[in-house]
Amino acid sequence: MNTEVILHTQRKKNRLLEILFYAVNAGMVIVFLYPLLCVLLASMKPAAELVLMPPRWWPSVFTLDNFSKLLLSNNNMSRAIMLSGIVSFLTVIGTVLLSTLAGYGFSRFHFRGKNVFFVLILLTMMIPSQPILTPLFIIITKLGLQNNILGLVLVYITFQLPFSIFMMRNTFDSIPKEIDEAAQLDGCSPVKILFRVMPRMVSPGIVTVVVTTFIAAWNEFLVALIFMTDSDNYTMPILLLMTSAGKYGSVDWGLLQACTVFAMLPCIIIFLFLQKHYVSGLTSGATKG
Repeated sequence: MNTEVILHTQRKKNRLLEILFYAVNAGMVIVFLYPLLCVLLASMKPAAELVLMPPRWWPSVFTLDNFSKLLLSNNNMSRAIMLSGIVSFLTVIGTVLLSTLAGYGFSRFHFRGKNVFFVLILLTMMIPSQPILTPLFIIITKLGLQNNILGLVLVYITFQLPFSIFMMRNTFDSIPKEIDEAAQLDGCSPVKILFRVMPRMVSPGIVTVVVTTFIAAWNEFLVALIFMTDSDNYTMPILLLMTSAGKYGSVDWGLLQACTVFAMLPCIIIFLFLQKHYVSGLTSGATKG
């Protein structure tokens, strides 16, 4: 009888803990989704309702005028979206390639000063990007890459490499070295091991690098504003700021909310499709190093 009471009490306690767990998670989801929902609803409000005081949370009429104004009335928006996509894509490709090669080298090869070089790479993550923009601007200008997509991509790759190398080194460290030894017995060189054996095993780390790099390059504003002085070469974040401003310094709030929704969509879609691999990649990176 006492055993049954104890089991019943334990089950009741576990049930309460489970309810508490789901309640806390539901509360966190609401906290994180509420701002996104507010932006989405504001982007579909008529212009008159955006300036009401007190503000009206739910629009009386849903409209897509702000989105049509964003895409149809601005001829440069399609070009800015294309440029942002190209810059983000090239940044992801360059960062993944270089960080994979560097991570494999730091993980599998032994050379003099390896630990020193790796620590120096990690130290660069502690340097804010703003103080080094001036020397980078001078270098890019002397190379003739100002107002050039390639120059912007090189700067973005430079900023993303330290974390990406750290992530890929840890990902390679999580793979047993016996796999390399078995592949070498079958006649595989280190290059063949990297490109034929390892890709599937390190895919979580690669996905993590892809997601973080794409989001950073897609949303980056300050570097693009400094290096792209020609309005024809503005990326999407810069042109969104220019587009949201109305006459005489006024702000077109509806257009600004539509711009925000449009900028969020690619990042949300990529994260939703790759979140499983992204989380596992972060986990493997956290357990090594």
